[in-house]
Amino acid sequence: MVPDGNGVDRVTTDSKLGDLARVVRSKDAGNFHLTFDIIFEDPDTFARVLDSGVITEERIRELYRLPPDDPVDIIIFNPGLGIKVVIPRHFSSGGLDGVGEADLFGSGQHMPLLDILVPERNS
Repeated sequence: MVPDGNGVDRVTTDSKLGDLARVVRSKDAGNFHLTFDIIFEDPDTFARVLDSGVITEERIRELYRLPPDDPVDIIIFNPGLGIKVVIPRHFSSGGLDGVGEADLFGSGQHMPLLDILVPERNS
């Protein structure tokens, strides 16, 4: 059962990325960028997520409200069964423009990734 966004649960064969990945984490990558690591335990699940095409620049821009001209880097690391995403921070970490920054270390920014729905793999 997955919430449909209208307060109704629906039956689906899709899985949440947070349920498929062994690790989903975020951290700052210097003062001006955030990095997200998505790491899988087995090659089949890693391939399922990659083949689904759910991790895209457009999806990341939507989740993190990034303007079209901000760079989004998605790096696939096959040997480590991982995906790394790097985006600009809305405010620089610890800078004057970041006064009131709620997450100085960027460690709580991965939450929107957890609910990305990954379709069941077609056999």
